[in-house]
Amino acid sequence: MPEERIRTLGVEDYDRLLHLWQQAGLHSLRPQGRDSREAIAHQLESGVQTILGLEVNGRLVGAVIATHDSRKGWINRLAVAPDFRRRGYGRRLLQAAEERLRQQGMQVIAALVESDNPASLALFQKAGYVEIDRGIHYLTKRESEEA
Repeated sequence: MPEERIRTLGVEDYDRLLHLWQQAGLHSLRPQGRDSREAIAHQLESGVQTILGLEVNGRLVGAVIATHDSRKGWINRLAVAPDFRRRGYGRRLLQAAEERLRQQGMQVIAALVESDNPASLALFQKAGYVEIDRGIHYLTKRESEEA
């Protein structure tokens, strides 16, 4: 029986987290900008962001970011290593992130799912998330390509 646990990750877990994100094929990864060690450290120090990791026998196989803007919680960067998918790990990470956000007083939790990620969309829908408006457009204004 594998030993599984979900725990809060810190900046000391950065190398393993970055490797997981790369392995999982996250498209919007910016290791020279918003996903750099320094940026992650700053985000964690802010107190509004938590990174939860799922370890199996000591190996980081999944992670999720739970953050909030004081009125709405956000689930970001939910990732599971390809060889550990279809085992319920994504669902467990999603539930852990929701629990953390509820503990922080968030009553609304949202997520952005990339259009080419039907597995993630199905996971969120199965967990009770609904699209509120299919016409919503995600817009950003960035200081740089790495931001």
